[in-house]
Amino acid sequence: MAGIYIHIPFCKQRCTYCDFYTEVAPQFIPSLIDSMVKELYIRKDYLQNAPINTIYFGGGTPSILSKEQFSIIFKAVYNLYTVADDAEITFEANPDDLTLEFLESLRSLPFNRMSIGIQSFDDKDLKRINRRHTSKQAIEAVKNAQQAGFSNISIDLIYGLPFQTPEAWEKQLDSALSLNIQHISAYGLTYEEGTALWKQRENGEIETVDDQNMNKMYLQLLDKVQEKGFEAYEISNFALQGYRSRHNSSYWKQEPYLGVGPSAHSYDLTSRQWNISSITDYIKAINSDAAFFEREVLTLNDRYNDFVMVSLRTADGLDMKTLRKEFGPELAAYCLKNIKTFIDSEQVYYFEDKLRLTPEGIQISNLILIQLMKV
Repeated sequence: MAGIYIHIPFCKQRCTYCDFYTEVAPQFIPSLIDSMVKELYIRKDYLQNAPINTIYFGGGTPSILSKEQFSIIFKAVYNLYTVADDAEITFEANPDDLTLEFLESLRSLPFNRMSIGIQSFDDKDLKRINRRHTSKQAIEAVKNAQQAGFSNISIDLIYGLPFQTPEAWEKQLDSALSLNIQHISAYGLTYEEGTALWKQRENGEIETVDDQNMNKMYLQLLDKVQEKGFEAYEISNFALQGYRSRHNSSYWKQEPYLGVGPSAHSYDLTSRQWNISSITDYIKAINSDAAFFEREVLTLNDRYNDFVMVSLRTADGLDMKTLRKEFGPELAAYCLKNIKTFIDSEQVYYFEDKLRLTPEGIQISNLILIQLMKV
């Protein structure tokens, strides 16, 4: 099985924390869609005719597209690739785009999952990070999606926002869990160099959340979602039974995927490719049959590092039998040697030849992973 990721790099305005490649340039949407369709044709053999199990429209803001523009892309995908009858097909959306009329217009398309970028239900938070919706619009967006017939809805939240307290975060979680959604992705805020938020921190314009409170907020998150029957199936992802993100899970299971559009990444099990991070340069290259991506062939150590990093972030954990089979006894021994301290301190479980992070281990997951990397 394989997946297709389609990057829609347009936003109506830039969030202060975001370092993804996006542009506020809607005038390029028609020509970019034409170029992405051409890329789908050019790269139709990349996945070697594997059935497509997931399709994911990410961004940017995919909900900036019209039904007709989505239809053009879907037509190319279904003409060129074998899409499974039960494929999971997701699009990311901003709350203020999700009118009932717009959502009902999409029901004739293959979408069966939606990921709504809410980030916060506090209007002060939303203004600080330059989101273009309000708390009221966020709640209405979820209700509109449900009324339009969507029954697999995920929302994104961020904790550790400037000036945020654990008490305020608890209210965010209560608001989210009152909406009858099936999935939550919740991320601790990171300050990416060069973003507006990073500059605000450097200039002393905001009050940051310390590590102790960040850890407290994560434990609050675990407690709240589990009370409501959500499974913590990955460090930042929580789902009701049967509603794990199949697309994201395919990344963690090291399945191949094709990335289409500016800055999109692809993986074929032996190499990674990434497209040009420029709308105009991408369009120009695609239409002049020039190179529009770079490629890196992965070494054994590269593939080991990827496997360890993604596996340990999941509730399923790192299967040592698979590691030995795929990467050999030397790297397996290296992994166990370097993780022993964390097993002894009960930050990692080692049971039935699988390694899993404990709640305490999750809080220092980056440190643990660094210790396991093979350079």
